Amino acid sequence: MPSQPSKSLETFENPHPERDYVIHMEVPEFTCLCPKTGQPDFATILLDYIPDGLCVELKSLKLYMWSYRDEGAFHEAVTNRLLDDLVAACQPRFMRITGRFNVRGGIYTNVVVEHRAAGWQPAPPVVLP
Repeated sequence: MPSQPSKSLETFENPHPERDYVIHMEVPEFTCLCPKTGQPDFATILLDYIPDGLCVELKSLKLYMWSYRDEGAFHEAVTNRLLDDLVAACQPRFMRITGRFNVRGGIYTNVVVEHRAAGWQPAPPVVLP
């Protein structure tokens, strides 16, 4: 049976919860509908996060992203909803979602939203010679 879009996000245990590390994902084929015109909006979604106890499972992420294809949403609203849903699913230490929306009316829109877990502090940057 072929896969179907789904709002369900699956997770798995972080194999190294003792360490801060970044997981970077790119979703170059995100689509939703303009709520004003019904025309498709295309975007690349960048997902960067530092997991705590759980990581997002990739197939469920793909089906989740696909579930927006027929939904009307402003760029700002859908990017914030992606963050809210992903944070609820895996409770990361840190997460940043960047929505890079293709040109619409001569304007490119980038929306960046972040989550930081209470009490989490990033490690100081390492400067190498």
